Amino acid sequence: MAIWLPRLEGRSGPKYLQIVDAMAEDIASGHLQAGARLPPHRELAFQIDVSANTASRAYAEAVKRGLLRGEIGRGSFVRSPDTGLDPGEQGDLRRDNDGPIDLSRNLPLPGFAEPHIQRALEDLQRSGRVRALLDYQTEQDLAHHSEAGAAWLKMCGVEAGTDQVVATMGGQHGLLCTLMALSQPGDLLLTECLTYMPVCAMAERLGLHTATVGMDAQGVDPEAFEALCKQARPRAFYLTPTLQAPTTLTLSAPRRHAIAEIADRYGVILIEDDVFGPLKPDRPPALAASAPDHTVYVTSLSKAVAPGLRVGFLHAPKSLIPALRNAVNLSVWMTPPMVLEVAGRMIKDGTAAGIAAKQRAAARHRQSLAQTILDRTDIVADPDGLHLWMPLPDNRRSDILRSQCARHGVLISEGRSFAPDISTAPEAVRICLSHEVDERRLEQGLQTLADLLRTGPVNSAFDI
Repeated sequence: MAIWLPRLEGRSGPKYLQIVDAMAEDIASGHLQAGARLPPHRELAFQIDVSANTASRAYAEAVKRGLLRGEIGRGSFVRSPDTGLDPGEQGDLRRDNDGPIDLSRNLPLPGFAEPHIQRALEDLQRSGRVRALLDYQTEQDLAHHSEAGAAWLKMCGVEAGTDQVVATMGGQHGLLCTLMALSQPGDLLLTECLTYMPVCAMAERLGLHTATVGMDAQGVDPEAFEALCKQARPRAFYLTPTLQAPTTLTLSAPRRHAIAEIADRYGVILIEDDVFGPLKPDRPPALAASAPDHTVYVTSLSKAVAPGLRVGFLHAPKSLIPALRNAVNLSVWMTPPMVLEVAGRMIKDGTAAGIAAKQRAAARHRQSLAQTILDRTDIVADPDGLHLWMPLPDNRRSDILRSQCARHGVLISEGRSFAPDISTAPEAVRICLSHEVDERRLEQGLQTLADLLRTGPVNSAFDI
């Protein structure tokens, strides 16, 4: 296969920036595909007659812009523009004790729910309702499932009648349906400056523009939100006020009230992602509780009960419910009744809330374990959360640390993976504590990370 070479004819400015601009154009056009391996910088320098330092500087700038990732001992690879990860970097969501130790996946521990789901299925078989659940559902059937949704929402601190509940296939499906229902191509969607990147990919597919709202040590900044409302007339603002991914921050009650008031004044719909809410019982009231007329509240059982139980619920003003139901019908026709029935039984008998409590206890134990092993003062974490956030010192780069960890069989996530605007991404990493079922593997992965952090930084991820 021919190696990639930049086309520099007709370009001006510093040579290293010409190389980066050519690279960006080839990625945008599809000439360079996600996961493609670029030539070593010395080889590139020889082929286009520039110094090795110029080529190295170009690759470093490309990494900074999120165009490339460097892996120690392997080389430089094109990153995906949608998620910051190329297909090979996505990994396998199966929990394999023989593979790399995965501290990059923010999933709950799976074992707590298994016996309860098995019992619910056995009870369902004995009930004689299986045939009905394998057919299309009537409005009355949907109301039955909405009762379970309202009960789950109440546990999350949001009072809802059944006529304000829409069942979805998990939180991500709920977010997609919300964007489909409430926006038109060309609308502006705001997100936090570090966010759940699949939302940005959804926005792109739907023809939406996106912009980011600044954050500080307390979370999203209301003043930054209002400034964008004044300048850009956004349609909606997507945010995660509780146990925010990746920063772990929970927005205070005063900030929630300020954001709700700003959204009301400028007519902005708030899309409140509260999938982590059930894990933090002492959080401030949801935005939907104080701003019910302009908030679409998204929750699910995936983070608190079991990731494979693909059930979520939307709460919204009554005026928006028909559009949300239509979006569900358009995308999947109906949320699978069998899965809804299992989830509903577990919600109504208190089993789901009990599993969430066990997840919280496990999270607290593992957070304590991580604090002990990592032994750092710069960790940002919440005792009830499934992940932690670690800003790096000035002499460390997150892409190089991630590559070092991967070389030692440990997977972590860079801060860039959560930044719609790569140029403002912090040098930080997210560490997830619950994907690994075997606690010994978690301890081993954390110890490897701690050892690498104690060693001196590697200066370059290229050609080592």
